[in-house]
Amino acid sequence: MSATQDDDELDQRATDKLRWNGWGYEDTEFAISQSGDVYLTGQRYSSAGELPSFRGWVETDLGIDLRVVAPSGPFPSHLPEPTKNEPWVKEAEGNYGKISFDPAERLQHSHGHTAQEIFRLRYGWKPEYRIVDAVVYPREHGDVEKLVALCVKHNVVVIPYGGGTSVTYGLSPPDGERRMIISMDMSLMNKVKWVNKKNMTACIEAGLRGILLAEKLEEYGVTMGHEPDSAEFSTFGGWIATRASGMKKNRYGNIEDLLVNAKLVTPIGVIHKEAPVPRVSCGPDINQIILGSEGTLGVITEGIVKIRPLPEHRIFGAIVFPRFEDGVKFMREVAYHRAQPASLRLVDNEQFRFSQALKPKSTAYFQSIADLLKKKYITQWHGFDVNQMAAATLVFEGTKEEVSSQQKIVYAIAKRYNGVKADAKNGKRGYELTFMIAYLRDFAFQVGMISESFETSVPWSNTYALCQRVKERVRAASRLLKVPGEPFTSCRVTQAYDVGSCVYFYIALQFQGLDDPVHVFSEIEHAARDEIFKAGGSISHHHGVGKHRISFVKQAIGETGISTLQTLKNGIDPKNIFANGNLIDPTSK
Repeated sequence: MSATQDDDELDQRATDKLRWNGWGYEDTEFAISQSGDVYLTGQRYSSAGELPSFRGWVETDLGIDLRVVAPSGPFPSHLPEPTKNEPWVKEAEGNYGKISFDPAERLQHSHGHTAQEIFRLRYGWKPEYRIVDAVVYPREHGDVEKLVALCVKHNVVVIPYGGGTSVTYGLSPPDGERRMIISMDMSLMNKVKWVNKKNMTACIEAGLRGILLAEKLEEYGVTMGHEPDSAEFSTFGGWIATRASGMKKNRYGNIEDLLVNAKLVTPIGVIHKEAPVPRVSCGPDINQIILGSEGTLGVITEGIVKIRPLPEHRIFGAIVFPRFEDGVKFMREVAYHRAQPASLRLVDNEQFRFSQALKPKSTAYFQSIADLLKKKYITQWHGFDVNQMAAATLVFEGTKEEVSSQQKIVYAIAKRYNGVKADAKNGKRGYELTFMIAYLRDFAFQVGMISESFETSVPWSNTYALCQRVKERVRAASRLLKVPGEPFTSCRVTQAYDVGSCVYFYIALQFQGLDDPVHVFSEIEHAARDEIFKAGGSISHHHGVGKHRISFVKQAIGETGISTLQTLKNGIDPKNIFANGNLIDPTSK
């Protein structure tokens, strides 16, 4: 590959008009029009355009005055000079992919997307903050092996980088690290290397982003079916590193169900299985060492996954319930009968009203009348209270026969819990809303709110109570810390397993007037996670641990579990080359 081709590929991925101080593309944001309405810019999402109900919801439900704004500060004018290990630079430069010391690239590769990290970028950047010293872009597996070997030789730290969507401080360099730190950006390793339709497997390089992965597999008439909320930007390697979950888990499985084999380049060699067979009885599964390793053991370069034919039929659906508790019972019974459609998600009342406020402007007179009649049908004929009702969105995929059978079972169960089938367009819109909702976090900053999402897994017996307890704990912690106004708390049940569920929370609170908004928000978030544990939940369902939740690891796996992880880390990485500080807190050597 020529240098020119290399640079073109880099420009397409590394810049691609991505926002430096927030989520996603620069051409997409929530803004306020001259008429005073909130609107979504750009043409990338189906809800782009005016959102006439959203301002009223923000001002009434959140108590926010949209005339008061908190604009982001400028791009930092002073970034630390890079620490350069000159022998490493001399051997690596020009040999194993492009190496960049550009300040903007270094900053971009030194953070993920926690609320605290983005707040610091927008409002509180300090020149002394640690950032990576260089960004290197390997082009193939061999480059990674040679680069890691050089880093071991010269004692240089490596932090693997996929799509930058981490919400666990997983990409931020440890403050006390004095060695040179390189960010290994995998974006040039972005190919589907092969597809085997006889075995229904595909080999994929780690740097391929989810949305492009799906498009490339579609050319072969197949799908992996893994679709996390971050699929536009997150990468295949990142999914493996964090034990990711997708919205269509019910049909295709989580990443650990899909992965047949993976390659991990470590300081002592490459870990992988010799044959891509369906199952092996040869001690503990090597894949399980790689899955969820969060960049602490090495760099994932590629993997072999299961694939399926593209679904013949896809139908969206929606169901409304009089109360959130009814919806939880419905989801439990659907899971009991193993009748889950490809995707099934239940939102509470707060999130239901929030999503209704995000409906785009209807330009058709008769469409407006139809929407009004549907609302009256639910609220007057069925007696649902708009301030109590919850909603489920569904995606059915498969053959026509499979989809038809699933629909009959699911809607019959819904009736037993007073569920009413709603317009399928609401299901489609609710599913697509997932991809634009992250932009709202940046709009919240703009109007003086700091917000975040977090998740857990929990047994069915504790699901409803956990939802209520966590929301109340957030409100109590906000009062204790004298947060102005009432915090917004909301949840949705996003996955239904035999034994339990995944619950996803959103919280938002006003930060103007607080002396240290990041500290206050972190305290409230910590209180929420503490309540999750007390209510029977887990440390994380799919986001991972990073450094953000490291204080809860002992509670999650015990001292012996930590000792086991530490022993594994010391054996594979004795010089602590992969010193991102995630999962466990080894002493830098």
